[in-house]
Amino acid sequence: MFWFLLIALVVVVAAVTLAVAGGGGDGGGGDALPEAAHDRMAWPLPAGRALGRADVEALRLPLALRGYRMAETDDALDRLGAELAERDARIAELEAALAGAQAAAIGVQGLLERESGAEEHEQERPGKQEPQDSQGKGKAS
Repeated sequence: MFWFLLIALVVVVAAVTLAVAGGGGDGGGGDALPEAAHDRMAWPLPAGRALGRADVEALRLPLALRGYRMAETDDALDRLGAELAERDARIAELEAALAGAQAAAIGVQGLLERESGAEEHEQERPGKQEPQDSQGKGKAS
């Protein structure tokens, strides 16, 4: 009885192994296992334009045996870091230009206010009056 159970166990294990491995023949209801896809970035980062939020959200880094593929992950992170640094520099440049433009606008506004104040002050000064005739009326020009 022992030998019969041992042989039956070996036959069952062999049948299951052949069925899982796909070596059971063509009539078994399916072909061999599909070809394994290479684990690379399916949607690489676009090279011809700046990265956007959708590009970063769609980024799926390829997996390796013990985590992510180091070279491709480093390349993606280097590219993201470089573009963020470039954007930060551009933002700082534009903020400086805006601050300069605002300072110039304030300076022009102050100059205009001083000029208009000087004109009003000059009109209020009694030192410059029109010549009067003998009846005390100003001459019409």
